[in-house]
Amino acid sequence: MAHNLISKYVWIIDTIRRRKCITLRELGSLWENSNVSDHQPLARRTFYNYRNGIFDTFNIDIRCNKSTFEYYIDEEQSDPSDLQLQEWLLNSMSISGALSDAHDVSGRILLEDVPSGRDSLQTIIGAMRVNHRIKFDYRSYRGSSIAHYGVVLEPYMVKIFKQLWYVVGYNTAEHVVKTYALDRLTALTVQSESFELPANFVPKQYFAESYGIYTTGECYDITIRVNDTTAKYLRALPMHQSQREVEVGDGYSTFSYRMKFTFDLMQAFLAMGPDVEILTPKVMRDEIADRLRRALAHYQ
Repeated sequence: MAHNLISKYVWIIDTIRRRKCITLRELGSLWENSNVSDHQPLARRTFYNYRNGIFDTFNIDIRCNKSTFEYYIDEEQSDPSDLQLQEWLLNSMSISGALSDAHDVSGRILLEDVPSGRDSLQTIIGAMRVNHRIKFDYRSYRGSSIAHYGVVLEPYMVKIFKQLWYVVGYNTAEHVVKTYALDRLTALTVQSESFELPANFVPKQYFAESYGIYTTGECYDITIRVNDTTAKYLRALPMHQSQREVEVGDGYSTFSYRMKFTFDLMQAFLAMGPDVEILTPKVMRDEIADRLRRALAHYQ
């Protein structure tokens, strides 16, 4: 689909969201002054076509109040997971559209070079739709350096973390649920064997107590103290859904969490360096302190 059509969809969604409720006449007036109109008015038939396209693309239903003839998006009736996916798609496509129009300043736009899992992601999502097993070869960065060939997995869900995609599913040979990074798997194929998603597996709950992609480890009540600057970052981008700011002092803030002490969480705290102090639990405080001492030993 042409990116300019997506840009039109995104503009309509953003405009209706900002206005809460809007008539077609008001929408058309704003449309004519926008950069997506191509200097063409928003005809009623065109709007209806865009409205259908928005539903097909984003699963966003633009409704009409028959008494006021105003259009609105009823997000309160939507599933929270659907809203999160919709928001992610809208942000991604808005950025994609902006970058597509930026050829004249491309040398002034710096992007991260990250491994891509888009080809594997499309295949895995297709397998998830019909609940079919997948098969692939895999080589992990951590643990054994030997590649694992012919891994057969029942794909339960996919997750993105730090711009990398992961698939979580049931490893049929090891009889355990495992996580695999899409950029490290090869020879991916969809198998003819089908499976049933366990009724007790709830994707959102699977990572509810974790930061990152690891789920093993004991869950703790964690408290940290950070400086003012780091506190601002945490307020803008919370580390976890359990984050609470419990104290604001002179030059510092204290945050609490309920999370598992995993490798990803430890790495996140270590990356903050002197800007964070782990207050509790003691086992985590001691582990972080030990790793910092070992790191400092390299420079002494």
